Formats: sequence, C-alpha cells, structure tokens
Amino acid sequence: MDSLIFAEISCMKRLLVIGYVWPEPGSSAAGSRMMFLLNSFKNRDYKICFATTASRTAYMADLESLGITTKSIRLNDSSFDRFLSDFKPDVVLFDRFMMEEQFGWRVDDFAPKAIKVLDTEDLHFLRKAREEAWKKKLPETSLILDSDLTKREIASIYRCDLSLIISDFEMDLLKNQFNIPFSILFYFPFLVPEIKETEDLPKFKERGHFLTIGNFKHEPNRNSVLYLKEMIWPLIRKELPKAELHIYGAYESAKIKALHHPASGFQIKGRAADSREVMKNARICIAPLRFGAGIKGKFIEAMQCGTPSVTTPVGTEGIASSREWPGMVKTEPEAIAKAAVDLYLNEKNWQMAHKKGVEIINERFTDKGISGNFFEILESVKAKLQSHRRENFTGAMLKHHQHRSTYFMAKFIEEKNRDK
Repeated sequence: MDSLIFAEISCMKRLLVIGYVWPEPGSSAAGSRMMFLLNSFKNRDYKICFATTASRTAYMADLESLGITTKSIRLNDSSFDRFLSDFKPDVVLFDRFMMEEQFGWRVDDFAPKAIKVLDTEDLHFLRKAREEAWKKKLPETSLILDSDLTKREIASIYRCDLSLIISDFEMDLLKNQFNIPFSILFYFPFLVPEIKETEDLPKFKERGHFLTIGNFKHEPNRNSVLYLKEMIWPLIRKELPKAELHIYGAYESAKIKALHHPASGFQIKGRAADSREVMKNARICIAPLRFGAGIKGKFIEAMQCGTPSVTTPVGTEGIASSREWPGMVKTEPEAIAKAAVDLYLNEKNWQMAHKKGVEIINERFTDKGISGNFFEILESVKAKLQSHRRENFTGAMLKHHQHRSTYFMAKFIEEKNRDK
C-alpha cells in the first residue's frame, strides 16, 4: 500500500517528519509549532508524511484532512527501513533530539541523501539543568556541563545537517558556549500573523480576572501552578478579595485537580476549548516560571490577545528583555504578587503593556522573510550536501560511533522481540 502511494508522489519533494507525539495544537505550544512547520512545507509543495511511535489521541490534529499522510512506526524494527526506502524523503525532520537518536542512523543508511533537520523545540538539557538547579539550589552552569542529557542533545545537533533553534538566547548559548558552527544552526522562532491596529480586542474594563495556561505534562507549568497556589495567590487575594485565577491546561493530574478551590478564586478549568478566547478575556496572564527553556508560547499568545503578563526572568527569555516586557517581571513571590495587583488595577499601565506586546509581536515574531530564508538555506544545503557534511567533521565522527553502538543494540532488540 505504501509503495503505491509513494509511487504517485515520486515527482514531488518529500518531507518525512518523525514526531515525538502526534501534534496537538490545542494542547501545547509545541503542537502549534509543529503545525506551523508542516504548513510551511506544504505551502512549498512538499508531499508530507508524519510518522511517530506515539499512540493516537482524541485531540491530535487531523493531518489527513490537510493532505498529510500519517504512519505509525515502531522502535527497533526493520520495517522502518523498508518504509524509508519506499518513501525516499528529500528532507527528514526530527521532532526533538530523542527521535534523531532512535531513527537518525537508519536515515543515514536507507536515505543517505535526505537532509536531516532537527527541530529542538527548546533545549531539553537546559530545561532539565535549570529544574535540577532549582531543586538543589545550585548554579545551573555546572549542571549543564556535567549532564548526560547535554552531551546527548549536543551530539544530536552535530549529527544533523541543520537544527532549528527557537530562542535567540539558545542560539547564543550553542554558538558561544559549545562552539557549534553557525552553518548547522538556524534561528526559527514562533511566527504568528501581524496584529493590525484595527483588531478588535476586549478593553481593560471588559476583562476581569487573572489567567495562567499550559500543558500539565510540562513540569515548568506544573511547578508554576503550585507556586501560585502556595505562595503567590494568597497574597494577591488578600489585596483583591474578589479576584479569580483561571487555570487552563491539558492533561491535568489528580494533584492539580485537587488544587481547585472556588471559594478562594483559585479555579482549575482543565483544557481550554479555545485558548485565544480565554486569553483575550483575561485582564492579566500570570505565570511565575521558576525554570524552563525555549520560548513560552503562552506569552506569545497573550501578546497576540493584548493581554499583559506577569512573569519571571525565565519567562521572558527569547522574547524580550525584562525592561521591554509587556507587563511586569519579578523574582520573589511578594514582588510578583504586588506587580500583579498593581497591573490589574492600573488602567494606564495596563494600556502601555498592551501596546508594548503588540509592538513586540509585530517586530520580532512575524514572518519577515524567516521562512523564506530557511527554505533557501535548505536548497543550498541540498546543492552542496557532501561538502556541507565534510565541513562538519564532529558530526561525521559522532554518526560513526552512534551507528556502531545503536545498530547492534537495535538488531539485538529486534531479534529478541522476534523470539517472543
């Protein structure tokens, strides 16, 4: 069946996406990011196949309706090799470095001329190091350099022909601290439509509560909600006895659900049917993130909806400096609570923050040639693929060692599974 389908599209450029999960644009910023990338390739006449080992979900995007073929694949199974040989991808996009670890060596063997692109989403090693640093009250720098996760993710970046980096902070980190060649990195942030001056958004007095939003599978989001519940919301509620905090997010655990307490205005709302709708009706977005990485999609959406936000320096990273932030940036719970109350009550400051958010979106997160530049670079890499790879000797060396170790382990597991 696959051979028949692929024969029909043999004249088209082909993209194979190896996904960590099925994209859920309504559940996470990562899902929205993936849909943007898929549509970008589709708009340039690529035939796309999205393949993943993950189970299908009720909230996954309907890729077939967009003309995107889907494929369930298995780890450590040679059926993937046959699939690759049939599909003959021109580009393979790995959704997070773990997918490159599992399938990259197979792509090297069975689609050696395919350009390997890694979408990092955020730097996982940076996020995990910050989480450990917060828990152990240690500097993050030493944890980053000593982490096995750092070595794995950096190795994956080297093994790919191009890696998409979502945050300019992370671009600088990779180039300056890890000395990764600029030629294998591409800055590709969240890109959203320009906000028009005529856009009709609810005004200050038409909004009336605080909001936080985020997928609860993501540890920084869970931690932020617990921080709000235990240390920040009681201080806000003391100053604003009738205020409400609406907490939205997919995949809330029993522990998160148990935080629901309408009497104190702390309301767990679950998955948002329309995240933009709930965001644009909130007066303040509050998310005191104590660790994390990448760009936080909740703040991009808040600015799109004209909603000022209160966060920490971690929340601002890759978006704007604390001084430019469309709202307030603080680090201590008392300061966060005071800033949230002041912004909630002060219409003039709220209007200024609202305006600043629109400016940041229009200046930094609209597609002023970034997508076009990416596809030009992709074509350039394709035209000189052999020399591009030769210049990346570290990547070639890491491919060699990964192939030897992963190949034999995968074959061992495959044979073991066959005997069951």
